[in-house]
Amino acid sequence: MSKLAVFDFDSTLMDGETIDFLATPLGLEEQVAAITERAMAGELDFFKSLIARVALLEGLEKTKVDAICADLPMMPGASAVVAGLKERGYKVVCFSGGFRNATKPACDKLGIDADFSNFLHDENGILTGRVGGEMMYSDAKGDMIVRMQGLLGISREDTLVVGDGANDLSMFAYADTRVAFCAKPVLKEAATHSIDVKDLREILKIV
Repeated sequence: MSKLAVFDFDSTLMDGETIDFLATPLGLEEQVAAITERAMAGELDFFKSLIARVALLEGLEKTKVDAICADLPMMPGASAVVAGLKERGYKVVCFSGGFRNATKPACDKLGIDADFSNFLHDENGILTGRVGGEMMYSDAKGDMIVRMQGLLGISREDTLVVGDGANDLSMFAYADTRVAFCAKPVLKEAATHSIDVKDLREILKIV
């Protein structure tokens, strides 16, 4: 019997926020991080916060973006938890309100079955400050998890979700095992389990 595990990317599978790393060469990390913080706490609409933050990246070279994204620090235990869940019969998927430039290389490295995230728009190799994709809205992860469960024939009883911020709430609504990982209070309230140490292997004790 197949089971489904869905992980958020930023501050869950990866130790940090991709957009903060991207803002650093532009000297905008504090400005971007402040917006991220408010969005993850549920104080700002996720879509509006994403548009505002990506707009600040205008002018960054795509080659620089890809180089930064190829070298992001994974959360301790990331490889081990993916391998352990696969041994237990899980399909492991990543949903990210961040960017494919980051999720694809990381998920390839970790052996994750599929990643769903957004695309940074560029013209002639330079970011335009625009973004598109299916993970831009606060309810996007919930919408996607329902489609995946239908496609794979997996029930909410056999679904595990792991995240850290307010934009993970929508997918928490469709899973019986809900792990808040080093998470904001708004997500902990909706979780069945909370992990407060930066080690994803703790999840293997739950499943």
